[in-house]
Amino acid sequence: MKIYKIKISGMTCSSCEETVSRSIRSLTDIIEVNVSLKSNTADIKAKKNISIQDIQNVLPNKFTAHDYEIHENHRTKSEPSYLKRLYPLGLILFYISITSTLLNLESSFENLMLDFMGLFFIVFSFFKFLDYKSFPNSFAMYDPLAKVIPFYGWLYPFIETILGLMFLFRFQLFAAILMTIFLLSITTYGVIKTLKNKKEIKCACLGTAIKLPMTIATLIENGIMILMAIVSFINMYV
Repeated sequence: MKIYKIKISGMTCSSCEETVSRSIRSLTDIIEVNVSLKSNTADIKAKKNISIQDIQNVLPNKFTAHDYEIHENHRTKSEPSYLKRLYPLGLILFYISITSTLLNLESSFENLMLDFMGLFFIVFSFFKFLDYKSFPNSFAMYDPLAKVIPFYGWLYPFIETILGLMFLFRFQLFAAILMTIFLLSITTYGVIKTLKNKKEIKCACLGTAIKLPMTIATLIENGIMILMAIVSFINMYV
C-alpha cells in the first residue's frame, strides 16, 4: 500500500472538500482519502502507485494538485484509532437509548422502540443540518438513491426530521414504519457494497461536521433501526 500527501489549491469551502474527495476516490485502487480544507491537502492511501497527473485528471478544473509526497506505510501517532473515531456515534446511541428507556419505565417495549426511532431520526438529522451544504455529496458516495437522484440527498435530513416527529407523536405510524424500512434498506445496501469493496470513506450518518468512518458499526446501526421497524410493524399490523 502507498500513502501520499498532495497539496490541493482552489478549495474554498467544505463542499469543495467533498468534491475533491469524491473525485480522487473515482481512481481505481484507492483505499482511503482524507481531504482537509484547513491545510489544503489530501492524504491518500492506494493499493498501487498513482501519479500527480492521475490525480489532476480526475479533479474539476478549478482545483490544482501539486507538491507530491510519498509516506511510509504506517499509522502516524496523530491518527486516531477506529474506536476513538466511533466514540461520538456510540455516545449518541447511548444517550438515545437511556432517554427512550426513562420515558417508558412504566410503558411497553413497543413504545420504547417508537421513541428510540423518533429520537434517532431527530438527533441524526440535527447533525446533518450542522453542515447541510456538504451532506448531499458525502451521502451520495454510498447511498444508491442519492447517487441517482442528487436532490434526494438535499431532502434526506428533512425526511429524517419528519419521520422522527411522526414516531414521537405517533402520527401515521404505518407510513412512518414502511418509509423507515424502505429508505434504510437502500442505504444499508450501499453500506454493504462499500464495506465489501473495502473502500474507506466517511459515513454521513452524523453529517460531515463529525468525521465518522464507514465501518461495520454503520451497518449495525441501520440494522437495529430496520429490525425495530419490522418488529413494530408485526406487533401493530399483523
